[in-house]
Amino acid sequence: MGFAFKIILSKNKNLRINKKHLILSLLALSGSQLNAQKTKPYVSEVWVSDLGNGNYKNPVLYSDYSDPDAIRIGDDYYMTASSFNEAPGLPILHSKDMVNWKLVNYAIQDVLPKEHFSVPRRGDAVWAPSIRFNKDEFYIYWGDPDFGIYMVKTKDPFGKWDEPVLVMEGKGLIDSCPFWDENGDAYLVHGWAGSRAGVKSILTLNKMNPEGTKVLDKGIHVFDGHDAHPTVEGPKMYKRNGYYYIFAPAGGVATGWQLILRSKNIYGPYEEKIVLEQGKSKINGPHQGAWVNTQKGEDWFYHFQDVDAGGRLVHLQPMKWEKDWPVMGIDTDKNGIGEPVLTYKKPNVGKTFPIETPAESDEFDDDKIGLQWQWSANENVVWSAKIPGKDHLRLFSMKVPEGEKNLWNVPNLLTQKFPAPDFVATTKVKLFPEEAKEGKVAGLLVMGTDHASLVITNKPDGYYLQFRKAPKAEKGGEEKIINEIKLKSNEAYLKVNVSDPNGICTFSYSENGKTFTNIGEKFQAKPGKWIGAKVGIYSVSEAKVARGGYADFDFFRITKK
Repeated sequence: MGFAFKIILSKNKNLRINKKHLILSLLALSGSQLNAQKTKPYVSEVWVSDLGNGNYKNPVLYSDYSDPDAIRIGDDYYMTASSFNEAPGLPILHSKDMVNWKLVNYAIQDVLPKEHFSVPRRGDAVWAPSIRFNKDEFYIYWGDPDFGIYMVKTKDPFGKWDEPVLVMEGKGLIDSCPFWDENGDAYLVHGWAGSRAGVKSILTLNKMNPEGTKVLDKGIHVFDGHDAHPTVEGPKMYKRNGYYYIFAPAGGVATGWQLILRSKNIYGPYEEKIVLEQGKSKINGPHQGAWVNTQKGEDWFYHFQDVDAGGRLVHLQPMKWEKDWPVMGIDTDKNGIGEPVLTYKKPNVGKTFPIETPAESDEFDDDKIGLQWQWSANENVVWSAKIPGKDHLRLFSMKVPEGEKNLWNVPNLLTQKFPAPDFVATTKVKLFPEEAKEGKVAGLLVMGTDHASLVITNKPDGYYLQFRKAPKAEKGGEEKIINEIKLKSNEAYLKVNVSDPNGICTFSYSENGKTFTNIGEKFQAKPGKWIGAKVGIYSVSEAKVARGGYADFDFFRITKK
């Protein structure tokens, strides 16, 4: 079957692509994209950004895709985001129109170093990645605050990515972005984590080899934000009309602004201008993101908004250029600084595409679990089994590590992001304790620095349903059984209703799948370490319980009610 690709190059010189390389790359993608397009688009019941009338509402992704970065290659848009210690990591999202996104892959299956991240190290690892296209390959760079700056690349973002390369070793190196100049010279701009480096609020530029696999010098500081732009971080470098630009957020995650730096010399000095702020809008801390332009020459800016338990949500703002400065959002108060929009006309990409959202529900009837799922550490193959032809997911009852009082340091938690401010998650679980008389636990979980769960467990006299809570789990707070009832059998339907404001959770259960009964008190979801709260399933054994045991989950569904 033949394919024709319309190639429209960006007006941005930095984003221009060698036509030969682009054609080869797009042809390589054609097979994997065809497979991706065969499936019917998933449409969420709880959050859809596309309003269906030519307009969209923010956020375009009501999920914790923190520190988003995005690019356009031909007619396709790609996004990645911070994934911290969760595995697999570095999500790859794909869109045809900048509003409707699908989660299609992960760039890394294991977080490096593999052994180090075989246990949860919440909040560490993959910080603020940048995705770029150079010659015929996709590149993603990210900073690990404890180990340095890594790079991973591929010719097919839908397929397997190469093994990551440590480009720059060191403590406190974060928020990295590569840049290839018109003459082929390669650079790397990055920020600093004060918790590791002892300093923050500065941006540093390093020379790289043309392959982008290692830095060639100690770096030069090109901007100091201590005076007017504290906590400047997350730099993204571009070039336009002879100016080098660094897009960098400042002022803090929840309260900051988007800063633009520009210079005719890559090493500066840089002029500065604030171009996006909350102002009188409801969107706090609008910063950290990506400049992307369409095939029709429009400019747009992605950024995130921190909403506490919901995580860092992805917004899309209109953007234009005036006097070689970007103007983002709408300047409603006429102070020369844009403010975020809540609704706007969709980007002009030349066509209209079907409504689609990242998958949430999973019937567990495919050979693999859905891409929305992540583990709390690098996956061990013995944690689960998804046998072809079986319409359930089996989670084995792995022992809780010795001395742990809650789930904070348990690696085999299978969770996904909150998908909306209001939603319901439902699952059906059946517990098989095997030879153990008691102490097998499996069920539904809302995870954060506090966590709560609704589980089935076994005792010598039968099966019990328990509602559990662990306040201050991050600090070792003990998980406690709040409510307990005896079940008629070893299976139950478990449900949690999550609602505004800020993730109020109400748990309920059913033994017939029709009539649900509330259990326990309301639970206030809490964010995790640098991430939003997560919802999911798990199966464990109490620390001193005999080996064996497992739980079968028939489905996991996200619905309105």
